[in-house]
Amino acid sequence: MRYPSYPLIAHDPYFSIWSPSDNLNDSWTKHWTGANHEICGIVRIDGKPYCYLGNPRGFDKLPQTSVTVLPTRTIYTFEADGVKLTLTFLTPALPQKLDILSRPVTYICYNVASIDGKAHDVQAYIDFGSEICVNDAQDPTLGGRYQIATMDLLGFTSARPNMLGRVGDNLRIEWGYFYLGLPKTTEFISALGGRDEMRNSFRDNGKLPADDRLESCNPYRRPRIIAAAAATTLKVAANASANFHVVAAYDDIFSVEYLNQKLVAYWRRDGLAFSAMLNAAEAELPQIAAECKAFDKKLLGDAKKVGGSDYAALCSIAYRQSIAAHKLVAATDGTPYFFSKENFSNGCICTVDVTYPSAPLYLLVQPALLKGMLIPILNYAELKRWPYNFAPHDLGTYPLANGQVYGGGEKNEVNQMPVEESGNMLILAGALVKFENDVEFASKYWNTFTKWAEYLLAKGYDPENQLCTDDFAGHLAHNTNLSIKAIMGLGAYAQIAKVLGKNDIAEKYLAAAKDAANRWQKDALDDNGAYRLAFDQPGTWSQKYNLVWDKLLGLNLFSEDVAKRELAHYRKIQGEYGLPLDNRRTYTKIDWILWSATLTRNDDDFAAILAPVMKFLQETPDRIPLTDWYETTNAKKVGFQARSVVGGIFLKLLYDENFRKSYRI
Repeated sequence: MRYPSYPLIAHDPYFSIWSPSDNLNDSWTKHWTGANHEICGIVRIDGKPYCYLGNPRGFDKLPQTSVTVLPTRTIYTFEADGVKLTLTFLTPALPQKLDILSRPVTYICYNVASIDGKAHDVQAYIDFGSEICVNDAQDPTLGGRYQIATMDLLGFTSARPNMLGRVGDNLRIEWGYFYLGLPKTTEFISALGGRDEMRNSFRDNGKLPADDRLESCNPYRRPRIIAAAAATTLKVAANASANFHVVAAYDDIFSVEYLNQKLVAYWRRDGLAFSAMLNAAEAELPQIAAECKAFDKKLLGDAKKVGGSDYAALCSIAYRQSIAAHKLVAATDGTPYFFSKENFSNGCICTVDVTYPSAPLYLLVQPALLKGMLIPILNYAELKRWPYNFAPHDLGTYPLANGQVYGGGEKNEVNQMPVEESGNMLILAGALVKFENDVEFASKYWNTFTKWAEYLLAKGYDPENQLCTDDFAGHLAHNTNLSIKAIMGLGAYAQIAKVLGKNDIAEKYLAAAKDAANRWQKDALDDNGAYRLAFDQPGTWSQKYNLVWDKLLGLNLFSEDVAKRELAHYRKIQGEYGLPLDNRRTYTKIDWILWSATLTRNDDDFAAILAPVMKFLQETPDRIPLTDWYETTNAKKVGFQARSVVGGIFLKLLYDENFRKSYRI
């Protein structure tokens, strides 16, 4: 399977490094924004040097034989001169263990094997550049050495740290500490110095400079990027193998700010020191590796059962990307908050209509993470400073979640998304109640849910000229798909009311939802056999992805004929690389395609809609973390990349209650 880009270290919007080429040594590794975050790897096999990671000048490349992407691992294999190198990037994104999930630690694991029946001397080298801890690669940095019980550490920090000081989209972190961890179970040589000097020294003689570079900057020149390098020597016996690993970790100290309170990563909520966390991570590696292997096998096995091998491959690339577009932190009371960032969109934090498409992954594997997205919005909406009777759009610009910045913000209703966000919040709250029986959550925020349901009852069926989540398409009045969202929101609210014993309210809102659904099926039907983009626009059509919740929540408000008509139309008009979003343009959204493909719950329909998406995955010319907004005519990115919304790809797994329950421990 060829992917547009391959996840290597994928934790959060700042600590996220990818390989944009099929061979790990064909290009430099990059932060998801496209800025170089160079990792270089060199191996000497019986004295002959090869580059296996990165693309330095003057090196032969170690021939790569395979690459495999799994939910928590990316595995490369290389072969030359009778030796096989297996390199695994293990990011333990285990959803049932939030402490481990929130650790900013990736293990880089090496297995070196003799495959020619002979013994070999193998030396392996890796380095990380100091640009990993600054926004601009030319910003000055400081390097240092440290020691903890289980590891020796090489580290970097910004010489001019700016903790939580700037907001924006195309930004890298500019505070905290990066560490390259060298476990004491392996004998390493190491150095802090100029990249070219260290790489060339290792290539030529297997050694590193004796002196670390002490100067943090030169006042007469722009700062030079330094690197932390380490190497080890392995004696590989005939027909045997040797193993070792290093650790890449990032201490951001404070992670985000929420309503003017600085919050720490979830693993740190009880005051655990970074050194203690690293020691635990090192001690637990064998268990973590086994659990990651089991989790990968289960998740992909389930995906294959419901959608086939191609669907499983798509889930593989989506899993870590979705998680890494969030930051898992602890509220002041220890509650997990899971803040998303709108990567290459507008940089907003905790955007509701980004939570909505990403929700299926978290409803499947860990609903606590979905609650961690909803609760900060709900608490904000209950403050007096939020003046509206509809749901907010966002909480600010990453990493500061101090209040909505989109549209009119707290000042006016200009360019707000009232039907969109109110419907999103009610649907997702209803899903938590339906799937998890989370009565306490429903009860705590009942008054806010009621306010939003009343708004949808009054305004939702035939929306005014307003934005929906696909805001790049512009304002649209009488949006039929947005109307479906409002109807689903009313139905979800009715279910919440019923669970809380408020039967009169439940009956009222369920009846309203049923009446609206019956009207919709007449008002939206077009002569082309499908359903219109807008009630007043004949000859139009759009994806009705919001309809998925009718079956997922067990509402059954719409006739089965609606989905059948829609899929029949989709199959006729989809493009070479996927189903367009609607009749206005040829671009599409990958999350919505995968939702629309499930509407009939027919495997043949799903396969037919999935096939062009897989062709896009294989042929897109954009070597970036997966985009969710692209052209169906040429597979090129229109906008967005590395976003959390690819969690929506997992929606097909939600239809089976047994799959959902199997992830609860």
